[in-house]
Amino acid sequence: MLREVRPEYTTEAMRARIQGTVHVEVVVLPDGAVGDVTVIKSLDHVFGLDAEAIKAARQWRFVPGTRFGEPVAVAVILELFFNLR
Repeated sequence: MLREVRPEYTTEAMRARIQGTVHVEVVVLPDGAVGDVTVIKSLDHVFGLDAEAIKAARQWRFVPGTRFGEPVAVAVILELFFNLR
């Protein structure tokens, strides 16, 4: 991983005191950018935390995966945490 972006809470989710983890599957493209993002374990459909997790995951950057020395797309599962302090 070259850059990790943490998801932001929505105001509504903070008021509802929702905490937990969203699991997303991302496709790391041959240039290290994130392509498709799919929520595989939801935390919240109502207050926007799943959408915030997707938004953050799209900003991550990785060292590209390689096969036979050539960059290739790779599927990766990320855990994005929402914790109130």
